[in-house]
Amino acid sequence: MKRVGFLTSGGDCQALNATMRGVAKGLYQIYQDEVEIIGFEDGYKGLMYANYRMMKRSDFSGILTKGGTMLGTSRQPFKMMRVPDENGLDKVELMKHTYYKLKLDALVVLGGNGSQKTANLLSKEGLNVVGLPKTIDNDLWGTDMTFGFQSAVDIATNAIDCIHTTASSHGRVFIVEIMGHKVGWLTLHAGIAGGADIILLPEIPYDLDAVVKKIKERTRGGSRFSILAVAEGAISKEEAAMSKKEYKKKLEERAQKYQSVAYEIGAKIQEMTGQEIRVTVPGHMQRGGAPVPFDRVLSSRIGAHAAAMIERGDFGKLVVVKNNVITDIPLEESAGKLKHVDPQSDIIKEAKLLGISFGDK
Repeated sequence: MKRVGFLTSGGDCQALNATMRGVAKGLYQIYQDEVEIIGFEDGYKGLMYANYRMMKRSDFSGILTKGGTMLGTSRQPFKMMRVPDENGLDKVELMKHTYYKLKLDALVVLGGNGSQKTANLLSKEGLNVVGLPKTIDNDLWGTDMTFGFQSAVDIATNAIDCIHTTASSHGRVFIVEIMGHKVGWLTLHAGIAGGADIILLPEIPYDLDAVVKKIKERTRGGSRFSILAVAEGAISKEEAAMSKKEYKKKLEERAQKYQSVAYEIGAKIQEMTGQEIRVTVPGHMQRGGAPVPFDRVLSSRIGAHAAAMIERGDFGKLVVVKNNVITDIPLEESAGKLKHVDPQSDIIKEAKLLGISFGDK
């Protein structure tokens, strides 16, 4: 009897259930009734404290279109993994104890950057781990695409689409704040798809004068409105030049005066242009709802590949997408690395040819 553990860690996204379904269907196809799947509740916390349930075939039926995660999730910061819990117990040893107590043959970890760092740690501790690339940010190094990203792009794009009609009706400048603290893939794709005039990303520090210049150019050209797609981690050129300590202080000062970076940018633009500014924050809507068809297909393919890896005993790997081919790389190659938007990439150059400003000049 093959025994395989599943856990979903970190932030939720639309295609977690679809991916677990893909792995489960693959395992049932390979092993028939000779496999048991154990689902750990609330991510690594469930593995630590042996909070789990035995899954049935029926648990994986009808979940292809359901967002969220049926196992629940939680954030367990990697930097805290070697810090004893409130009872003084070693978290890594707790997870290893549960793994061996349940006689698992493999552990499937569905998660983003931090989750895969922990997956790599467990792999180095001797557990048979398979990582699956989950995040709406698409920032996991080593894969072209993560499941959940396209679904979030769809929601963020719809938000920009809806803003277009009211912005044009009232002749205002609208700012739509998109998720993404450290990377701007989601803002970039939603901004282009939604027809944003200005896109501000963490990877391309902006100059507020350049942003205002673009808005004024549109006004002189007869456009009554402008739309900015702003990543929640957007950073100005002045902030980019600060030390970590100085920038941390700046963020603390911002939090006392503004709700977020979009509100700060909006207030400054209004002061410089005299135009009415409105801010919209879709927030956690971007993580919710049903996965789009692209993610359902991607998740099914990733899940099937993971099942095949378990059959051949190929562990310590992260399933990735390379040129639309599902393959895998060692967890240690990806762990701890973020995939940033390259300011010199083709997609940025092409967006600029379309007249989109990134506030850099």
